Amino acid sequence: MTAYDLFLAPFADFGFMRRALVACLCLGLGSGPIGVFLMLRRMSLMGDAMSHAVLPGAAIGYLIAGSLSLTAMGLGGLIAGLSVALLSGAVSRMTVLQEDASFASFYLASLALGVLIVSLRGSNIDLLHVLFGTILAIDAPALYLIGAITSLTLIVLAFIYRPLVAECFDPGFLRAVGGRGPVYHVLFLLLVVLNLVASFQALGTLMAVGLMMLPAAVAQLWSRNLPSMIVIAAGSAAASGYLGLIASYHLELASGPTIIMTAAILYAFSILFAPSGLARRFFPRPHLKG
Repeated sequence: MTAYDLFLAPFADFGFMRRALVACLCLGLGSGPIGVFLMLRRMSLMGDAMSHAVLPGAAIGYLIAGSLSLTAMGLGGLIAGLSVALLSGAVSRMTVLQEDASFASFYLASLALGVLIVSLRGSNIDLLHVLFGTILAIDAPALYLIGAITSLTLIVLAFIYRPLVAECFDPGFLRAVGGRGPVYHVLFLLLVVLNLVASFQALGTLMAVGLMMLPAAVAQLWSRNLPSMIVIAAGSAAASGYLGLIASYHLELASGPTIIMTAAILYAFSILFAPSGLARRFFPRPHLKG
């Protein structure tokens, strides 16, 4: 098998592989930077909770469309995700519950409701598609939606980058200078939900957060500089998508889980060999002697 057959032929021969690759590249560009900010704000598990919160809306979109329409399911997931994010934030501000507890409560209820809705009208195969994604079934409208979400994410991040960084590291300073921190917090949650909806199109609700958090963790192990972390996260997410598609094609594996496992392998490699990894800690370089 030549290098062309191994790395390029699947995308040259099959249109569905090309669409899946473009979707993975877009998801990497959008979800990678969002994952870095989630990690800096210590909201990693909240991102996982919000990824499950889109399930009821996706299930309702599935029932209305009468088929696995990724556009209808994505729109329903967007509405459900934003509703859960706003409701959980309101509950945490009006009660004694912390934000993480509020998110956890809403996400558990949303996950159960979504599975219940799908099981009422669909088959086990339909439920598996909703939970684990259908990246090889990405059609042109879904690809346009993913591309639009990625473009919007990058544009909004460019405009709110400085106040968002300030809120991550010193929210007290942002409040002192009248920086309207809650506005940027809501905008950031909107970007999180949008990117989870885009990832849901390809990877399903159970693994939508995978291309956010695993590349972000990889980036944090390789760099302590924020712009570099953003670039590394986006690059490792895109590379995970490409290599995962190649592996799933040649080994005849499910594409979505293979992509996330590829990101997990990059994460394991980074734990061992990155500058902040275990190899540098247990086998430090000797200091130069004058």
